[in-house]
Amino acid sequence: MLKSRIFLYLFVFTFLLVLFQFVTANNIQKALTEDVQQRDVRLEKLEDSLKTMHLKVLDMQYFSLENNDDALVYYDHLNLENPTRYIEDKLLETNEKTGDNPLIPYEGMESDFKINKIKVLNHKWILTDFSDGKYWGELLLEYELKDDLSVDFTMLDHLLYARSN
Repeated sequence: MLKSRIFLYLFVFTFLLVLFQFVTANNIQKALTEDVQQRDVRLEKLEDSLKTMHLKVLDMQYFSLENNDDALVYYDHLNLENPTRYIEDKLLETNEKTGDNPLIPYEGMESDFKINKIKVLNHKWILTDFSDGKYWGELLLEYELKDDLSVDFTMLDHLLYARSN
């Protein structure tokens, strides 16, 4: 009789232990499944964001010499590896003179006006940003890259932003 009770208690204890492990494993499985589903949702959102950003980058690159095969044809005979970089470097050389950049029609108020950012739009036009550290503006330039690799810049239009406190 004592032996059968021990087996009964052992059986009940084993049954409760198996039941506990079954419930625990089931809960862990549910949690892992929910985790995977949440990660899938986040991954989809990231993929959508990546596609959106890719489209924005393509949009921003639309007006650029690097992506304009028709404009690049004008420089095939010059054997320049990177015409955009060459033109940007030539434009930045205008900053090296003392005083304001000669292409900027304003006198610097805090210091000298210098060109900061450059966007070569095509084989004829450049958009630039300039600043003296406190005031800033933009220039629309026309340029000509000659066969001797010299570059002539002509200012087409300009603006100086009003400083707001």
